[in-house]
Amino acid sequence: MTSLRSILIRHILYSIIFLYFVSRESLNREMKVLIVEDEPILCDTIRRSLLKEQFIVEVAADYSTALQKIADYDYDCILLDIMLPGGNGLDLLKELKKIHRKDSVLIISAKDSIEDKVTGLELGADDYLTKPFHLSELNARVKSIIRRKAAKGENSIKLGNLVIWPDNRTAFASGIELQLNRKEYDILYYFIVNPGRVINKMNLAESVWGDHIDQADNLDFIYSQVKNLRKKLKLADATVELKAVYGFGYKLSEQ
Repeated sequence: MTSLRSILIRHILYSIIFLYFVSRESLNREMKVLIVEDEPILCDTIRRSLLKEQFIVEVAADYSTALQKIADYDYDCILLDIMLPGGNGLDLLKELKKIHRKDSVLIISAKDSIEDKVTGLELGADDYLTKPFHLSELNARVKSIIRRKAAKGENSIKLGNLVIWPDNRTAFASGIELQLNRKEYDILYYFIVNPGRVINKMNLAESVWGDHIDQADNLDFIYSQVKNLRKKLKLADATVELKAVYGFGYKLSEQ
């Protein structure tokens, strides 16, 4: 009886340790966004929307706070308003350029003049979105900017001998095209822009199948799609593997 109890205790401890390290790995790989916006209601609305998309989100309501955060931390994307208490968003862009920072920037502003757009883009902003805007468009713009950053400005995304061409939705392993259906490609694309990150089934389902996935009775169909994709990667001798992380989901990594 004592021996059985010891085995159970060890099993629980190992599970806790495994959960800690996997969760930490996943957290470290989550995308980090800074919202620089002085309108509290709008800022909170954007923050909650991005949190729902599984981003790590920080906020700054004025120029000095934003400047301090940018100096202290790296961000995958900065949502930047132009008119701020204590300064101007375009001046923050100048500071980023001055210190050779590569954080992606999406300007969100009520100022819709061509001059402001051109100035912002010339200073290094990646995109410009005029208020008011739909949250779905904002989320799409942020994801697009981060994807381009992940691809390092190239038209293709590479991991090991796997190459994906998003423009024509094709994937190759050692130069040989993988014959993927639409969802298999979407799954592979989602993982290649999040390499090494543990993705749980619900996040994967929402990202590939959309928000209405919560109406599904279960997520068994994901297992089938992932199983077929793993088989095709193996048959193509891909040097990447879509691994199952028991109790959590999947991750794509080089073998």
